Amino acid sequence: MEIRDLTPEDLDDVLDLRKRSFGLLSPDDREKWRKAVVPTLAEGRYLGMFDGARLTAAARLRQFTQWWHGRPQPMAGIAGVTVSPEDRGRGLGTRLMRAVIERGAELGDAVSVLFPATTALYRGVGYEHAGAQHNVRLSGEVLRGIRPSGQVKLRRMGPADAAEVVSVLHRVHGAARSSGPVCWDERTWSLWLAEEDDFLYLADDGLAVYRWKGDELEVDTIAAASADTLRALWALVGSASTVAPQVVAAVAPDDPVLWLLPERTREQVKQVRWMFRVLDVAAAVERRGYPSTAACSAVVTVDDPIRGGGTWRLEISGGSGSATPVPDGDGVKLSVNGFSALYAGIPVQTLRLSGLISGDDRYDEALEAAFAARPYTLDYF
Repeated sequence: MEIRDLTPEDLDDVLDLRKRSFGLLSPDDREKWRKAVVPTLAEGRYLGMFDGARLTAAARLRQFTQWWHGRPQPMAGIAGVTVSPEDRGRGLGTRLMRAVIERGAELGDAVSVLFPATTALYRGVGYEHAGAQHNVRLSGEVLRGIRPSGQVKLRRMGPADAAEVVSVLHRVHGAARSSGPVCWDERTWSLWLAEEDDFLYLADDGLAVYRWKGDELEVDTIAAASADTLRALWALVGSASTVAPQVVAAVAPDDPVLWLLPERTREQVKQVRWMFRVLDVAAAVERRGYPSTAACSAVVTVDDPIRGGGTWRLEISGGSGSATPVPDGDGVKLSVNGFSALYAGIPVQTLRLSGLISGDDRYDEALEAAFAARPYTLDYF
């Protein structure tokens, strides 16, 4: 078996593999997929595994920005992991994912996220459950009760607004000290903003992306840095309540809209889980944001059979962190799965009871305070 970069000539075989793995794509969706994929091929972001000339498996590394405690960093979003039905059960997925992890690090990404079809495969190569996309079902009539509190100028947006969209999301997630949300690159946003059936609105400090889904409204994103803009965008969606009795929206688990609702008792929430992996310990620690009041000095040993692992002294203070290699010594012992979960804010006691952390426990409280987070994402990929 050979693993190599895919080329434009391989795309028909990739589409056939996707069809056998995920179901049929409409002609329009196939064309959109090609437009999104072709520019990434020369960047080394689509790998294929071949048995001679036959494509047996493929995986794509999407280019994202991800926020951790309000600080952005590049992130490899793994998508389209497919193995030919006749080749499943032979370990091809694991071999391909090992190559994908190495490629992500080569491309400069220190962290990676994926939405798993199965936990075992991805946990076996170092990914661990970290957060979710939270999709809440809301009453359109209740949303209609949200009234704008000021004059906010909203305008429709299109492909030419991609750079401004990226800028707005940076401001919103930085101000909110968000952990987990992602932003597509400008090239991809240009494609999404050309969707004729989506309703796309932009304000100076916020944006909304939503659409009809049957007789309901589906909200992909509402992001706002101010209370006035938040109210204006949700009131926009709620204005359709007479014909859209239900709205399904991707929101943060503590999204402020949930505190704007005039009535809130029971909520129907669907969680789509995602898994997270640190690819480069030192770079990931340095690029992450932390609570400004947290202070931590700890020695941690990370076992990573794919990327090598090692022992580091973590120094975290004033909202920043560093990881300096040190000789092996007493300290916290973690698998790469455990360190990835810690990085994503999973409580230390949870990790100890599940066997993902062992060793010296004197750093536990400081580590938990430094890496505290409630990770989520608004996007599925």
